Amino acid sequence: MATRTSAGAAWGRVAYSHLDRTFAVVEYEVRKLQHDPSELLLRAVQPALWLVVFGEVLNQVHLIPTGGVSYIEFLAPGILAQSVMFIAIFYGIASIRERELGIAYKLIVSPALRISLVTGKALSASVRGLSQAIIVYLLAVGLGVHPNLSPLAILGVLIAVVLGSMLFATLSMIIASLVKTQERFLGIGQLMTMPLFFASSAIYPLSLMPAWLRPIALANPLTYLVEAARTLMIPGEVGLAPLWVDFSVLVGVTALFLVVQSRLYPRMAQ
Repeated sequence: MATRTSAGAAWGRVAYSHLDRTFAVVEYEVRKLQHDPSELLLRAVQPALWLVVFGEVLNQVHLIPTGGVSYIEFLAPGILAQSVMFIAIFYGIASIRERELGIAYKLIVSPALRISLVTGKALSASVRGLSQAIIVYLLAVGLGVHPNLSPLAILGVLIAVVLGSMLFATLSMIIASLVKTQERFLGIGQLMTMPLFFASSAIYPLSLMPAWLRPIALANPLTYLVEAARTLMIPGEVGLAPLWVDFSVLVGVTALFLVVQSRLYPRMAQ
């Protein structure tokens, strides 16, 4: 009995240490953002253009079948997911800068576990993602969308945004661990964003896609972020799969990427 108690206490100390160091990394990253809050405003330009220009035009011509909702209502969750991905997928640039400045080496030789460092950095990316959620909600309401404002629905969207931010930020850090320069990273990031975006249900239903593209869309984690946000944001809208499937995919892929990046993280010191 005493052995079990001591083992439980030891695991408790490990868990507390992991959480403490994870949130220390989050605090460090958020402080960097506080020094340049204009980044959040600049990031708002892209979703605004998509909703105000692209969304309003297609809302008038009625070319895309969206069931019982307007195209703007259909599009708003997709643009939220898109903006979360676009911000997070370039998060690895900061990791490359840390390697060039020697900060990554200092973090690696610190007592913190690698998984704590990676989880903290992935969580910090969600701060930018959550700011995009607020902006898209406000834009959508201004354009006549009536989102589901129940506390549970909003909480669900925020959780989905956090998971999506962590997923794509960790993918970004994996790429940053494998390449040596910012230029190479930017090239790979730009190469990935458009296929991920257009091979998802962000701007049109999967039913409109050619048959060869649908399996790719179903393997695309952005699709599940879009569908979770759409189901929660738009009253009466039902996604491709139950919410538990969307969140299971987001959690599973995020956990996989966290483990992979934890193994790769020492490369950031090379």
